[in-house]
Amino acid sequence: MKNGNIVVMGVAGCGKSSVGRMLAEAIGASFIEGDSFHPPENIARMRDGIPLNDDDRAGWLANLAGKLRQGRQSGEPMVLACSALKRRYRDVLRGGDPDLRFVHLRGDKALIAERMRERSGHFMPESLLDSQFHDLEAPGADEGAIPCDVALPPEAQLRRILAELG
Repeated sequence: MKNGNIVVMGVAGCGKSSVGRMLAEAIGASFIEGDSFHPPENIARMRDGIPLNDDDRAGWLANLAGKLRQGRQSGEPMVLACSALKRRYRDVLRGGDPDLRFVHLRGDKALIAERMRERSGHFMPESLLDSQFHDLEAPGADEGAIPCDVALPPEAQLRRILAELG
């Protein structure tokens, strides 16, 4: 696997799915929408404006780590859109692929909130954005994540990510 598995991470509404799909297409990888693996109870909690806790996320993260493991074992590179807000969550995902790379989409809360108001059909309400920023532990230097500013147009974000990936 030339590029290996990549997680596009960040708070809700930062563009993980859009940028992740573009990245997957650009590098010939499969795209995994992490939100589609949430159990119905998690989706109901979020839809009701209740933030998920570590216990709520545990099974979901383990399932996603299993998908990454399968991709690594089969030689099929994958791009996963997943919030991966805390280091321990990223560690769970690394359990599926120790060489996992992260792209951290980061930006101003006001801009991300505006984008959340403009999107439709997603279960995550804007009211949970504060809890997302509260839980966010930005990747440390030792994690080798690629930072990317969400104020940039998606195409510019993709160019930056591809340049960093080499």
